Amino acid sequence: MKMIIGGRWVDKDEKIEVQNPQDGSIIDTVPSAEGEDVENAYRIAERGADVMRRLSSYERYSILKRTAELLEENLEDFSRIIALEGIKTIREARKEASRAVNTITYAAEEAKRIEGEIVNVDADYRKENRFGYWVREPVGIVLAITPYNDPLNMVAHKAAPAIASGNAIVLKPTYLTPLSALKLGELFLEAGLPKEALSVITGKSSKIGDVLVKDVRPRVITFTGGVEAGEEIIKKAGLKKVMMELGSSSACIVAEDADLSYTVPSVISGSFWAAGQNCIGVQRLYLQKSIHDKFMEDFVDKIGQYKVGDKLDEITDMGPMITKEEADRVEEWVNEAVEMGGRLVIGGRREGNFYWPTVLENVPTEAKVVRKEIFGPVVVVFPYETIDEAIREANDSDYGLHAAIFTKDINKALYAAKELRFGGIMINDSTDFRVDYMPFGGYKKSGLHREGLKFAIDMMTEIKFVAISLT
Repeated sequence: MKMIIGGRWVDKDEKIEVQNPQDGSIIDTVPSAEGEDVENAYRIAERGADVMRRLSSYERYSILKRTAELLEENLEDFSRIIALEGIKTIREARKEASRAVNTITYAAEEAKRIEGEIVNVDADYRKENRFGYWVREPVGIVLAITPYNDPLNMVAHKAAPAIASGNAIVLKPTYLTPLSALKLGELFLEAGLPKEALSVITGKSSKIGDVLVKDVRPRVITFTGGVEAGEEIIKKAGLKKVMMELGSSSACIVAEDADLSYTVPSVISGSFWAAGQNCIGVQRLYLQKSIHDKFMEDFVDKIGQYKVGDKLDEITDMGPMITKEEADRVEEWVNEAVEMGGRLVIGGRREGNFYWPTVLENVPTEAKVVRKEIFGPVVVVFPYETIDEAIREANDSDYGLHAAIFTKDINKALYAAKELRFGGIMINDSTDFRVDYMPFGGYKKSGLHREGLKFAIDMMTEIKFVAISLT
């Protein structure tokens, strides 16, 4: 495929091969962008921003609504692209594609709800015969940088609110999974988005990342990725608004009164969705001692039935890691945990890019599988006596994106919700629960600000205040 610059398809002599992580086969190629392509995209986006800010709310709503309709008409094609270029099984890919339809639809509705407020400036005794109001206006250009684990819906989460709020967008998907983003860009244009308002640039961050981030023309950067990359962007961005979702080490607490028939399957799904390459997947699991053995018996039995293999096979539960390097890293971290005294309960098996669902116990808290984001199909289990102990250990992390607690006691649940230092607390749901209009983001190193359509629009708009004298 070609890349999109200012709504037009652009090719380059130098290509990047898009590989299926399952077997290394080449699915397609995309252009390897250079600095001149970024400059061209921003130059056109300046014109696009002028066009977009003049569109009515209804016109922006209509473009997004039509995009969602086109996506729904092509769900199976998009699902197959997601599965081929990425790490999701075809069943997981279908869920992502359906979510993207919802995300864009929600954004369309939010385009009608970008409101302001009357300000009673005459409440000041010196300001008689005056009134004021404020409104939200688009920032101009939004730069979006997206990861591989949700190659379609993550693009929707950034592009749709940018369009809803009247901005031009320059999007750089990861070079590992660019095809979903390009295909969605095609739908935006088919739905009537002004050509100048959209660029989807394909390339490696090592080559064009600094040029994209340092440029003064984008007013907002929205980024999803690792902490180290996020810190580099902050250093280089300059005077811009920055939205970041930087990962997690999600903690899940299971109390002794939890309904295990519901809890065990929920935790398994939360742990191994997308082969654990899920920023809100369960990584640290805290089991009250009185139910530890029963939970682990059911947990391990069901994990043992998990089918790992061909992503396009309807019966497959889990696909591969995105690259050999990532599979190597997960294997190294698990081996380190075992060498430090941890016990391998199940899993620890590696074949190529596939790493089987893995559960560890008795792992020292200084091990990488505890302290860092594993971003792989690995869960570390810890027993606890009291809820305060579990909360204290869950909070002992540099991350704070999502946490969960399973209990029938509403007092215990709300106490945990108050004390857990995470951006999202799920009660009787796994940590990976998310609806696409909720405020999504975390504490500490998990990021800055919140995604979710309304909340992203707040970041992608500026407040303008107007005061009127009636003399």
